[in-house]
Amino acid sequence: MIAAVDAPLILVADDEPPNLESLSRIFAREGWRVATAGSGAHALDVLRREPVAVLVTDLMMPGMSGEALLRAARAVSPDTEVVLVTAYGTVEAAVSAMKEGAYDFITKPVKRHAIVKSVRQALEKRKLVAENRALRARLADLGGGAGAAPGTLLGGAPTFRAALDALRQAAPTAATVLLSGESGTGKELAARMLHDLSPRAAGPFVPIHCAAIPETILESELFGYERGAFTGAAARKEGRFERAHGGTLFLDEVGEMSPAVQVKLLRVLQDGVVERLGGTQPVQVDVRLVAATNKELATEVREGRFREDLFYRLHVIPIRLPPLRERKEDVPLLAATFLRRLAEKNARPVEGFTPAALAALEAYAWPGNVRELEHAVERAVVLSRGGLVDVPDLPEPVRRAAAPGAPTVPPPLAATLAIPLGTPMDEVERLVIKETLRHTRGDKTLAAQILGIAARTIYRKLDRDEAGRLVEPGGGADGGAGGGADDA
Repeated sequence: MIAAVDAPLILVADDEPPNLESLSRIFAREGWRVATAGSGAHALDVLRREPVAVLVTDLMMPGMSGEALLRAARAVSPDTEVVLVTAYGTVEAAVSAMKEGAYDFITKPVKRHAIVKSVRQALEKRKLVAENRALRARLADLGGGAGAAPGTLLGGAPTFRAALDALRQAAPTAATVLLSGESGTGKELAARMLHDLSPRAAGPFVPIHCAAIPETILESELFGYERGAFTGAAARKEGRFERAHGGTLFLDEVGEMSPAVQVKLLRVLQDGVVERLGGTQPVQVDVRLVAATNKELATEVREGRFREDLFYRLHVIPIRLPPLRERKEDVPLLAATFLRRLAEKNARPVEGFTPAALAALEAYAWPGNVRELEHAVERAVVLSRGGLVDVPDLPEPVRRAAAPGAPTVPPPLAATLAIPLGTPMDEVERLVIKETLRHTRGDKTLAAQILGIAARTIYRKLDRDEAGRLVEPGGGADGGAGGGADDA
């Protein structure tokens, strides 16, 4: 197979020519470009000249050892992933090298499926790191760098950028803004942005959720009351309008207001004064009003549930925040932002998403919008067992959105399976097959693809009469032996 020009470059370093030839043949069959080096010093020269994706190096080489080459490679080409090839007697040294940044180590004799799987996963990790770096760069461009506050509005989709531009243009004015959009689209964050970018930023920002407060209490919360205005009113209380004097009052879900409260709100907007319940003296207030609704207020007006004159008072600058399904290109950016913050909050060592998980996040419709995405990412961060969030870590509705039959990228076996030194090969094969079947949820065909063996081999090793114990019925371990790489 002839490798494409943009195929990843795999560098093989080994002082034994047969091993170089065998590994080169294996990697070329995968469609990867291959470079070889007969010594550590030669490999280092290649690393300085070429953008090497993965370095596969023998651990024991004369002159510069594989461990020394690893340290030099981390300095010269930090984006290059390193896979070590080692004999059984040097496994401890390989483990020590992994602590210094190697991605994986493969023991001799090298099996084709093992080395291919390790290099493929190293390439996947490198791709994810590059994607995360690109996302962080986009965050910085959008004003949401590593130190961005949790309430920062983020996105680059055209519909969302248009809403942000309208918010920035309206912020310095005193005009009333009506924010519309589905629940979870960030209307309160948009209101806070309007306040923070306005000349009133030093004043108070006072939110009130009209749908969460009973009608009998909402009026007193908005306009305040005098002592004795009703049973239990033991002292005068300022309403939200008075508390927001010199700042911004945010009326969330304004469409849920009763007709009586709508009338009083209209007077405040017209005259700039409030009257407390039980009071006779008007109180002058200087408040910038921002309202939000997830209803279509024009429809509410036509059906007689919302006052038309109040609608036009609120509808001075209407700004619609698009739902997440209309800005799918922002899902990776938002998910990466939430993951970084929530991993730190929950003290979880999670660094990113597998491609399959990211594809599922982008395929899902997100009826709960950004709020639902944030909750889904937190769940995944808490339940993830490795450094990457995979499809099984996501909520069931999101998992169902994944492309049918799309295989997930399993984490390295070292992250999920501990095999003590000295374990018989038959037992190692049994454990590896069981662990792979666990990741594929019993799909033997997919497990065989991941392991690089025929499906019939798994069936042959599966003895149903022993309650799922994996054995080799009448034979030794499947696969070849020998000192070099098995590229058959």
